[in-house]
Amino acid sequence: MNKIPIFFFPGMSSTSLIFERLEWDTSRFELHFLEWLPCEKKESLADYVQKYIPLIQQNNPILVGVSFGGIIAQEIAKRINVQKVIIISSVRSNKEFPKRFKWAKYTKVYKLIPTHGVEFLLRMIERYGNDKQKKRVAMYNRYLSIRDPHYLNWCIQAVLTWDQKEELNHVVHIHGTKDEVFPFKNIRNAIEVPGGTHAMIIVKYKWFNQHLEKIILK
Repeated sequence: MNKIPIFFFPGMSSTSLIFERLEWDTSRFELHFLEWLPCEKKESLADYVQKYIPLIQQNNPILVGVSFGGIIAQEIAKRINVQKVIIISSVRSNKEFPKRFKWAKYTKVYKLIPTHGVEFLLRMIERYGNDKQKKRVAMYNRYLSIRDPHYLNWCIQAVLTWDQKEELNHVVHIHGTKDEVFPFKNIRNAIEVPGGTHAMIIVKYKWFNQHLEKIILK
C-alpha cells in the first residue's frame, strides 16, 4: 500500500519539535517535517514560498501548517497539486485577522516591535520570574527557539501583509476556542477544539492524537 505523504510546517519562531507528541500510523503515512528556511530582508512571501517547492517531491501530498505555517502551506497549495491542506491555529484569509492586525498593517506600527529584545526578556524571566513564568520560558526555549530579529521582523510583516481575501478549496481548519492570536470569534467554518489556545498543538496533543488521522483520511 502506498503511504500518504504529509508535510508539516511549524509556526513562526518554532521548529518541527512542536509536532513531537503527535502519534502516527507510520504504515499508512509518510511524514516529512520541514523547518523554516533563511529569508532575505525584502523577500516577498511568494518568492520565499517558492523555496519549499523543490523539497516536496511526492505527488499530491497533504500539507499541515500551524499558525504562520498554515499560511505557508496554503501558499504552496496555490503552486502545486495537493490532496488537502490542514491548518491549525491559523487563518484561511486576511478577513479572519483581528482588528489589531489590520491596524498594525495600515499604521506600520509593527516595524517598531523590539524583536531584538526577546532573548534578553526571556533570560530575565528565567532569572527573576516565578515558577509558573519559568516553566513557560522553558517551553518557549524548547519549542520557540528561532529568535533572530531579522527573521522575526520578516515573518511579522509577511503575516500582516498577507493578501489572501478569499478562502481556498481543500483547506481544513482546526482552531481553538481560546486562541489568543487569532480569536475564535473571527474564524469561520473551522473544526472547534474546546479550550484550545494558540499553542494547542503542544498542550492539546491528546486531542490531535485522537482526531487528526481521522480528519486527514476523511
